[in-house]
Amino acid sequence: MLKQIDFLGKRKLAAMLSGLLLIIAIVSLAAQSLKLGIDFTGGTLVEIGYKQSVDLKVMRAALETAGFDDASVQHFGSSQEVLIRLQPREGLSNAQLSTEVAAAASSAMAVKGDLRRVEFVGPQVGDELTEDGGLALLYSMFGILIYVAWRFEYKFALGSVAALAHDVMITLGFFSIFQLEFDLTVLAAVLAVIGYSLNDTIVVYDRIRENFRMLRKGSPEQVMNTSLNQTLSRTLMTSLTTLLVLVALALLGGEIIHNFAVALIIGVVIGTYSSIFVASPLVLILGVSKEDLMEPEIEGEDVDMMP
Repeated sequence: MLKQIDFLGKRKLAAMLSGLLLIIAIVSLAAQSLKLGIDFTGGTLVEIGYKQSVDLKVMRAALETAGFDDASVQHFGSSQEVLIRLQPREGLSNAQLSTEVAAAASSAMAVKGDLRRVEFVGPQVGDELTEDGGLALLYSMFGILIYVAWRFEYKFALGSVAALAHDVMITLGFFSIFQLEFDLTVLAAVLAVIGYSLNDTIVVYDRIRENFRMLRKGSPEQVMNTSLNQTLSRTLMTSLTTLLVLVALALLGGEIIHNFAVALIIGVVIGTYSSIFVASPLVLILGVSKEDLMEPEIEGEDVDMMP
């Protein structure tokens, strides 16, 4: 048999690592926040394609000359396509703004580009999306707290929610540190991370509950270590196969889903780590015991089973 890994024996080291990551994430979020996309801030997005490569410096200079000082310009998919983001402007309709931007961009290239896409989000809609996105995260956490407390025990519920908050905060911190654009697709990825991490944690909790009822000897720490080792191969195989798909999406899926895939990659890695080194140690710290998970005996059950 393979030697068991003492996961819970390393919980202090894991707590230090998690604490450090959370501090870095919180400081970054407080200092520079997230780079919100136009889904949340409001504004106009214009995608233009050309037949030759685009020099972004020349493009930015042309847009500044035309009065679009706040324009954000980047390649989109290839060096021949550009994505231009603009803050909301009063007095200009969506059509007028996109026409002026396309004209200014084409003057930099000396040729007319192919206007591929124009998207507009008003500031009021952006504020509503920001509020709704935050509420979606809070409601999901609250629902998970109730579900796990009902299925297992309140100590497990607190451990799972703390682990999920840990995963979400570190994922958001990663986007803040590297100033990756946070839009609706990334928010969807964060919600998916919550579901993935919870599923992983529930599998571990199920095995812990079974072993608490089956194994008569051993301390809670030993029983939980045994459970973590028994589910380790399943956890790693699931995570690795998921990561293979996500890495392929991040590298080959194009700019539109790149940040979505990156958020999921970070979430899967952190979620796998937290299900082992955060969720289970927190339950142990809260003082879980065999009595907490034993099925209650129904009074008179033995009498009813007599012939």
